[in-house]
Amino acid sequence: MATPESWTRTAQTLAEALPYMRRFAGHTFVIKFGGHAMGEEDLTDFFAQDIVLLKQVGIHPVVVHGGGPQISQMLDRLKIKSSFVEGLRVTDRATVEIVEMVLSGSINKQIAMAITHAGGRAIGLSGKDGDLIEARKLKRKVRDPESNIERVLDLGFVGEPVRINAELLQTLARSEVIPVVAPIGTDAKGATYNINADTVAGAIAGALKASKLVLLTDVEGVLDKRKQLIKALTPRAAAKLLKDRTATGGMIPKLETCLAAVASGAQAAHILDGRIPHVLLLEVFTAHGIGTMISARR
Repeated sequence: MATPESWTRTAQTLAEALPYMRRFAGHTFVIKFGGHAMGEEDLTDFFAQDIVLLKQVGIHPVVVHGGGPQISQMLDRLKIKSSFVEGLRVTDRATVEIVEMVLSGSINKQIAMAITHAGGRAIGLSGKDGDLIEARKLKRKVRDPESNIERVLDLGFVGEPVRINAELLQTLARSEVIPVVAPIGTDAKGATYNINADTVAGAIAGALKASKLVLLTDVEGVLDKRKQLIKALTPRAAAKLLKDRTATGGMIPKLETCLAAVASGAQAAHILDGRIPHVLLLEVFTAHGIGTMISARR
């Protein structure tokens, strides 16, 4: 039951948020939604509410989503075998059709619908719509630990973005529409590629010169060697964490994405725990922030 004390706390929270609302009005945020939060209905609803609030106060959010677990479930259901190399799904022609169906279909529309139900006006897109994401085949080398010989991995239809149609997203930003982007791209010959969602979000953030790239993940942020949260990093410090292997596992590509985004023109990148309700609002509209920020300032 609401009390005068709770009303006062709400008013204080709004007053604290006001300077940040004014500061970021008219700015673009690119937010990657994935991990544990995508599998929890309540967390998806909280995320949708946060996105709508950002739009209402004049910020232009662009949402990019993943869907690895949902893809695996569908492949298992259809009895299509799938394997991973260096953390990337080997994607043959049959698999890429399923990947596109899941990412551009059910997941994309579910997120767009959640944002719409929260009061926004979302539209689901894939990188194939409006020539949004031009891709090329991802080339990855791996070194054999015994022979020390490098070999090129063939991951099939796994791609990386080479061009983002920023004009399309800028046009949507000037309207009431919130774009929700599935990480599918095509090359000049029309071949379809599955692209890592973090990579797509970083490329879009760089192309739009976004004020913030936000990666929602399943950990509290970047940790040091003592497993303590690092709240702020320069690009140089972030690169050092990669070089000395403080960053491990799934944090490596996330840090690489953040560094690429700020190098391409994004002002800051954030790695946040998507399991926390309203984590976006805590980061954007409070003085202390949350998670890890990689600033473009060196």
